Amino acid sequence: MSNDNKQNEANQRRQFSPEQKIKILRQHLLEKVPISEVCEKQRITPTQFYQWQKTFFENGAAAFAKTAGGRANSQAEQRLTKLEDKLQRKDEVIAEIMAEHILLKKSLGESCA
Repeated sequence: MSNDNKQNEANQRRQFSPEQKIKILRQHLLEKVPISEVCEKQRITPTQFYQWQKTFFENGAAAFAKTAGGRANSQAEQRLTKLEDKLQRKDEVIAEIMAEHILLKKSLGESCA
């Protein structure tokens, strides 16, 4: 491999899927492979390894979290709930405006039909 190819490869950021990151973390945490060996084999820095480990443990509780219905509480479900609440508030405002509109029409002597 030429020096240019090595330089380009070193400058490019590699992307790891979540599954790949877990597999890499597993090598050290479960299989007891030294971090230095894991990092060298995967061509990542120990700093990157520790960042993945930190993220993994900070978000690990989500894997065990349950809602009242027994399903995992996801961001999509939370967003859906927020949007449903917002829609309900809009419906209430529209109903109130329509009631005021009808009263105004009646007070002006106009037909509501």
